[in-house]
Amino acid sequence: MKPNFSLRLRVFNLNCWGIPYLSKQRADRIKRLGDFLNRESFDLALLEEVWSEQDFQFLRQKLLPAYPAAHYFRSGIIGSGLCVFSKHPIQEFTQHVFTLNGYPYMIHHGDWFCGKAVGLLVLRLGGLVLNAYVTHLHAEYNRQKDIYLAHRVAQAWELAQFIHHTSKKADVVLLCGDLNLHPKDLGCRLLKEWTGLQDAYLETRDFKGPEEGCTMVPQNCYVNRQELEQFPLGIRIDYVLYKAVSGLYISCKTLRTTTGHEPHSGSPLSDHEALMATLYVRHSPPQHNPSPTHGPAERSPLISVLREAWTELDQGMAQGRWWATIAGYVIVLGLLLLALLCALAAGGEIREVAVLLWTPSVGLVLGAGAFYLFHVQEAKGLCRARAELQHVLGRAREAQDLGPESQPAGLLGQQEGDKAEEQ
Repeated sequence: MKPNFSLRLRVFNLNCWGIPYLSKQRADRIKRLGDFLNRESFDLALLEEVWSEQDFQFLRQKLLPAYPAAHYFRSGIIGSGLCVFSKHPIQEFTQHVFTLNGYPYMIHHGDWFCGKAVGLLVLRLGGLVLNAYVTHLHAEYNRQKDIYLAHRVAQAWELAQFIHHTSKKADVVLLCGDLNLHPKDLGCRLLKEWTGLQDAYLETRDFKGPEEGCTMVPQNCYVNRQELEQFPLGIRIDYVLYKAVSGLYISCKTLRTTTGHEPHSGSPLSDHEALMATLYVRHSPPQHNPSPTHGPAERSPLISVLREAWTELDQGMAQGRWWATIAGYVIVLGLLLLALLCALAAGGEIREVAVLLWTPSVGLVLGAGAFYLFHVQEAKGLCRARAELQHVLGRAREAQDLGPESQPAGLLGQQEGDKAEEQ
């Protein structure tokens, strides 16, 4: 690679809010999104909540001249809603569906039916291997009483692990998506600490958009303002995150967002604001001996966030087991009731009443059985994530005690190379 190597990458990310029959003016917004992407001609456009495959096919045809490569990630009953359009050929693609994704009986929320996932694209740009990830985590419906917190933390950990294990041969890693996490939330801190990904909003010196980088703002006519009562400026839950490996460094020259409306037509493209980042990848000189700042002092944030995540998953696991136990008791009571009804029907006593109660009793047993199986699965999923966290936490503590020389490779996932501002 030449020392003066430089690569510019323009990235677009948007949660499209494309729920069939429910999202307002969906067809018109999808059409205007296609027009906007054709005008701007990004290198990559990564989209979430494209729940209708017909919308994807419409965009596929509309964007074909400017974005000849595209992929739609299918999962779950409704679908992941994830898709990507690329100016460059896609070498490989795959996806990982999150183990835990809410509760099937919370039908009004619907996340369980979506099959939330992370999609991976592998691209080759100017001799570099780029791993581009797009994801959408479980929504937060009540910040004061968040029953999905353990699931979202588990998803953030699975996402971090997926990136950690699939990006070992990549030169550049890019993650875009709606994380449904505020910047200081546990899941967001866990993801950044374990993978070493940098936040474009925090890294760029040229940002234009809503204050504090918010991606859901009250100025947007599609936003439910009741959800933003505690956040008058809005919330930032959509991200562009990136890192480069040793021998390269990456910087975000500019980051733009829409501000409640689309620049050309004036109407919003979604209830979320779009993110538009210009990234530069450059060859950096070989690194010398690691700086002391990469020693134990920098491991403490990782250890702290791992402990916090372990505690949250442990609480979620206990809650899942509690619900499974309750369901088990209901199953036993339901079976006893069925046995009693069978005895009454066989004895001829109040036969009609016994027959009438038979069907709801069977329904109760079957419902409790499904409830039991789901929460057993939930507890096992949280237990698995907790075990992985515990192992990583033990390795991190061991590395801190023994010093930087004994630090396991990739433990912190920190980017090697200098951070530099693009001139």
